Amino acid sequence: MTSREKMFIGILIVNFLVVVLFLIISIFRKKDNRTSSWIRAVIMLLCPVTGAAVLFVSYLCYLIFFHREVDLEDVVFSKERVEKLLQADEDRERNLVPVEEAIEVTDRGNLRTLMLNVVRGDIQQSLSSIAMALDSEDSETAHYAASILQDELNGFRINVQKSYQAMQDDEDGRPEYAHMLIPYMNQVLKQHVFTDMEQQNMVKTLEDICEMLYEKAPETMLSEEFEAVSMRLLELHEFILCEKWCNRAVEMYPNTLATYTCRLKLYYSVGDRDSFFRVLGSLRESGISVDNETLELIRVFV
Repeated sequence: MTSREKMFIGILIVNFLVVVLFLIISIFRKKDNRTSSWIRAVIMLLCPVTGAAVLFVSYLCYLIFFHREVDLEDVVFSKERVEKLLQADEDRERNLVPVEEAIEVTDRGNLRTLMLNVVRGDIQQSLSSIAMALDSEDSETAHYAASILQDELNGFRINVQKSYQAMQDDEDGRPEYAHMLIPYMNQVLKQHVFTDMEQQNMVKTLEDICEMLYEKAPETMLSEEFEAVSMRLLELHEFILCEKWCNRAVEMYPNTLATYTCRLKLYYSVGDRDSFFRVLGSLRESGISVDNETLELIRVFV
């Protein structure tokens, strides 16, 4: 072996050791990008000496011409929280009343303006109020409310049908569809704007969606989703199905207020005093803060 060949082999060995050292340093430096480090290592391995030299020169140019320390002289970091108080608009507050009351007392001109203001907001949260306007003495307001309600409910039916069918076809994507559909359907169903028959069918669809989610990925099901299906079933007097979901909520979220309130409402509805007071005792021992709705339910039953 000639001296040139020995020198060439020596350069390859040294270059290989440099690459290994570079990778070791990059691994222990958490701020370095792993992908970028591997690309640089491959370049140095395939282009001995030249690759390392190019990378070194480029890094040197970055330090000299582009790298600058961040000037934080004018930036102030403070842990003090500033609470900004806005003065109440008393004139506006005096003119605010529930939509249900406004529909009963307002004149035709103001009623039409009221309906326009409702439409500008989140219509899905005001469907029950819009439905009340169907009985308005003003035919134009009633017609306008019916048109809005019909458009919103038709869109709701189409969206639910498409998403429910896609959920049945895509088994792997069922959790994602379910987490989207459950709050979407519950927001409308709890306002009771459908006929009794259609309300029952929609709640049955909601229960099917929750069942598919529970079978596919029960650990991803939220406490709010258990509460939604339980309450919609309770409104239809589907006590057995409601109790099934209440028991499942106990398994998944035993220390959540909604888990207790759903069972309290169920046992209140069926008149089961023993079960009601058993759950109430567990709620007291848990130390969970109780809201006003639950307190009122306890007062009525006791």
